[in-house]
Amino acid sequence: VQLQASGGGWVQAGGSLRLSCAASGITFSRYTVAWFRQASGNEREFVAAGRWNRGSTHYSDIVKGRFTISIDKAKNTVYLQMNRLKPEDTGVYVCALSDGGPIVSSLAIPGTYNYWGQGTLVTVSS
Repeated sequence: VQLQASGGGWVQAGGSLRLSCAASGITFSRYTVAWFRQASGNEREFVAAGRWNRGSTHYSDIVKGRFTISIDKAKNTVYLQMNRLKPEDTGVYVCALSDGGPIVSSLAIPGTYNYWGQGTLVTVSS
């Protein structure tokens, strides 16, 4: 199983970016896929998750209303559309997958996830 994240870059505050997480060796639509981010010197932070086998999406309070997680089943790719970006959104964004059917209360816990991709850097300037 491999997860490949892409789409990071530099953007001014208020701008948008779309991140992609492509999978090989596993079908996203059967599992839970999440995005986490990590700013320099900080712990890994939950951003959003899609429990695709249940058709539900979940967001951290700090991104709710600005970010949208979605899936393209044909491309086996999960996206994170990020709008109205803020400097505090800067960090390395990583996608992760859980094949364990996690409950909602565990979605923000990194240990919930079995597979992790490499990160893609997002830099938001003020």
